[in-house]
Amino acid sequence: MTTPFPFTAVVGQDDLRLALLLNAVSPAVGGVLVRGEKGTAKSTAVRALSALLPAVAVVPGCRFSCDPAAPDPACPDGPHEPGGGADRPARMVELPVGASEDRLVGALDIERALAEGVKAFEPGLLADAHRGILYVDEVNLLHDHLVDLLLDAAAMGASYVEREGVSVRHAARFLLVGTMNPEEGELRPQLLDRFGLTVEVAASREPEQRVEVVRRRLAYDDDPDGFAARWAEEEAAVRQRIVAARRLLPGVRLGDGALRQIAATCAAFEVDGMRADIVMARTATALAAWAGRTDVLAEDVRQAALLALPHRRRRNPFDAPGLDEDKLDDTLEQYAGDDDGGDDPDPDGPGGGGGGGPRPDDGPQGGGDTAARPEAGEGGEPQASGAREQAAAPAAEPFRTRALSVPGIGEGAAGRRSRARTEHGRTTGARRPRGTLTKLHLAATVQAAAPHQRARGRSGPGLVIRRDDLRQATREGREGNLVLFVVDASGSMAARQRMGAVKGAVLSLLLDAYQRRDKVGLVTFRGAAAEVALPPTSSVDAAAARLGSLPTGGRTPLAAGLLRAHEVLRVERLRDPARRALVVVVTDGRATGGREPVAQAGRAARLFAADGVASVVVDCESGPVRLGLAGQLAGELGGTAVTLDGLRADSIAGLVRDVQGTQRTPGRAA
Repeated sequence: MTTPFPFTAVVGQDDLRLALLLNAVSPAVGGVLVRGEKGTAKSTAVRALSALLPAVAVVPGCRFSCDPAAPDPACPDGPHEPGGGADRPARMVELPVGASEDRLVGALDIERALAEGVKAFEPGLLADAHRGILYVDEVNLLHDHLVDLLLDAAAMGASYVEREGVSVRHAARFLLVGTMNPEEGELRPQLLDRFGLTVEVAASREPEQRVEVVRRRLAYDDDPDGFAARWAEEEAAVRQRIVAARRLLPGVRLGDGALRQIAATCAAFEVDGMRADIVMARTATALAAWAGRTDVLAEDVRQAALLALPHRRRRNPFDAPGLDEDKLDDTLEQYAGDDDGGDDPDPDGPGGGGGGGPRPDDGPQGGGDTAARPEAGEGGEPQASGAREQAAAPAAEPFRTRALSVPGIGEGAAGRRSRARTEHGRTTGARRPRGTLTKLHLAATVQAAAPHQRARGRSGPGLVIRRDDLRQATREGREGNLVLFVVDASGSMAARQRMGAVKGAVLSLLLDAYQRRDKVGLVTFRGAAAEVALPPTSSVDAAAARLGSLPTGGRTPLAAGLLRAHEVLRVERLRDPARRALVVVVTDGRATGGREPVAQAGRAARLFAADGVASVVVDCESGPVRLGLAGQLAGELGGTAVTLDGLRADSIAGLVRDVQGTQRTPGRAA
């Protein structure tokens, strides 16, 4: 077994180390989510924590780590008699992002259960992690069905395995620790809220500190055991301090003044629910115990807020997590000391003008005068390709969009957009299992076994089941798609201040893609060429950031934009052939530059139709005189055209929900 890197040898990352240590002192804090760029010692610090945790007393021979002082009465290995136990080191169990459901919750032998009535159960990772740490590296890439199981276990403190009326339950209380790189996508809000604390980590920009990081890493790689031995004394001191803080924890006093500060802070930052208040209280108590105190001070409440609230404050999914520290200090100061009529609301608090958290690009409420103004000569399109570039226009307020989906049934990654054959969803049929049986179709299994019972010499009440009789349920659910945006950023789009509305529409579609677990890509075209502003990624907020800084101006090389998008799809099909694409072209349909630009755009569009790629054209044309070019482009693509107003979910305009239906009437504008 490889010697882990010592926890105390990690350079810097004070917030990360503190958050992990607070969870070691008080597991009730609820775990920690570590966000940051790659190569910042996230995984190293988490793996090093397990060596500092006190030993755990368990019932000898119990696969579910029952506490000998209070064994689980429903333990599958029980019943256990209370009594002496054996100590073992605390476990840190890693959950791979590609793990199967059976690996996480355990596997039940369905064949023996049906034929013999025996609950033959092989525990999974949740059982291994009970009373220890469950660590998920790249937790934001975890499949939705595994996230659902984690949420259930975290909420109930137990894991349930249900298979066709046969069930097994065991305790599953663990410290959930996750690491993630925000560039690869965000977490579902439900799972995000289950993490007690969150910290942001980044590599130091100080040369001396970076030198020390490299020096220690090289020394560890050369001689792990010798390096660990040099840090053994510091490790032992931290281990003893954790034990002392755990003993002190029950005696720490959380006074009414600190509780009022906690409640006022959570209210001021408009966090949802009451979990934030509870986590802050537990964190502040753990901070006091870690400092060797029996009273919670204002500084403990402040530090608890910085760790427990950034990922919980009410915000747009594309906003970076964070906390306004000036507002935090003002709130704590107002509610410091004895009760001073605390029932009176803060006139400058939430709902007042005191800045309820950062809201970048909150939309141009009076946005007409902040949108990009058309340059001279932009009313039409006949500009030289070197026309002056305009500043990036702010996006209009996003809105809820109508549902768009890819026709047919796919087999891509789990998501919430298009129909697909998945492991979860409604049962649509049965088939012979390929590999391990995961979802038994009971009726089909009985039907397959029934004709052979006499030949198999059945004499008892149970069916005589053979492996060949088992049938796997086929299910239909939803998949995530690749939504590739092809955005016209030319001068004609900037005219009449349309770009703010266009960006608002694309931002709305990005929000929809975020909620439906899609990958997104962004291709823009203007001037003389097209560019891939964002290669396909799961980080929808990265696409929103690129969109916000998108400048406009110049000619409209529509054909170049479509050809670049077609190339992006070709490469992505090689990387991820199971993920189907939906192309969203945002344009007024005009094409300029080169010879026969409209004809070139038509030929490029027909490449998508020939490949059967689902497509939607968002028609941005405005004004009393309309040329209908976007509708013609949709016809060439084999897709549909929808106006900006028709894109809204609450619009009375009839946007067909499934692209398949619209493909029968190509080019029809909603």
